[in-house]
Amino acid sequence: MNKLLGDGEPSKQSPKMNRQRLAPLEREPIWDEIDKRAANVRTNMARLRALRLAKEAQEVGTEMSVEKAKPKPRFR
Repeated sequence: MNKLLGDGEPSKQSPKMNRQRLAPLEREPIWDEIDKRAANVRTNMARLRALRLAKEAQEVGTEMSVEKAKPKPRFR
């Protein structure tokens, strides 16, 4: 990991310091990817919610039509 500098001395930068130095350069693309994934998750959740609500509405409509189709009991 140590590289020779122009004057022949090895660099004193540790791998940890090198990561810290490079972190700001890598941070922006990482946050962009995180934001993109979060947006995709929210879009998918909205799609699934709409499907669930449509299914529930259809089930309620089916239940109501079945109840109307049942003959009412007659009392004497």
